[in-house]
Amino acid sequence: MEKLNKFTKIFKKIYYETFIENFKGKLQLNFPSNYYRWDLVKYLIDKYKYSDYLEIGCDQDQLFSKVQIQNKTGVDPVSGGNVRKTSDDFFKDNNRKFDIVFIDGLHTYEQVKKDILNSVNCLNNNGIILVHDCMPDNLSKQAVPRYRMLWNGDVWKAIVDLRQDENLEIFTCEMDQGIGVIQKKKNSSVLEIDKPINQLKFEDYFNNYKEYLRVISVDNLKKKI
Repeated sequence: MEKLNKFTKIFKKIYYETFIENFKGKLQLNFPSNYYRWDLVKYLIDKYKYSDYLEIGCDQDQLFSKVQIQNKTGVDPVSGGNVRKTSDDFFKDNNRKFDIVFIDGLHTYEQVKKDILNSVNCLNNNGIILVHDCMPDNLSKQAVPRYRMLWNGDVWKAIVDLRQDENLEIFTCEMDQGIGVIQKKKNSSVLEIDKPINQLKFEDYFNNYKEYLRVISVDNLKKKI
């Protein structure tokens, strides 16, 4: 994880709020206090009898160490997991297929979208992709460039973008900083928006996040997948 000193944080905050966006709204999100990403991963592994797991961005193995499955691959250029590569380099060389993929790497729209599409290409039939950090509750948590430690980045933009794809079924589960859930099948609710992705601001997300992300509760998600 990138280290930020006090001067860097202040400089980036001023830059962002001066030249990119300055919006003060804060969402009141209803994340369960007793259900986390490892619980959802376990639920899916058990339900579908998955055997092959891929994690992109392992950090200190907060999730990777908890996943119990026959085959697991964790990719991180710095720490954690069992493959020391960037996700781009991993996918370039990879010829394996996976049942479940968890994406928690670099939290920028461009990289997350790339990681999702690369994951789609190596996903088994009936497989699922999960994407962490899809639901920031305030401007600073999603600002790029980053200027605070607790950071979701603009992952949400990748979900909004790909919800326009007719061949990807996508929900966002309101839990653990927002978990995008992606299946390789016909999109039953294609998103239509009136702005290009690169023009979307946090204020747009703030006012439309439930529609943009197709937000769903844990209980309702389990009924859908």
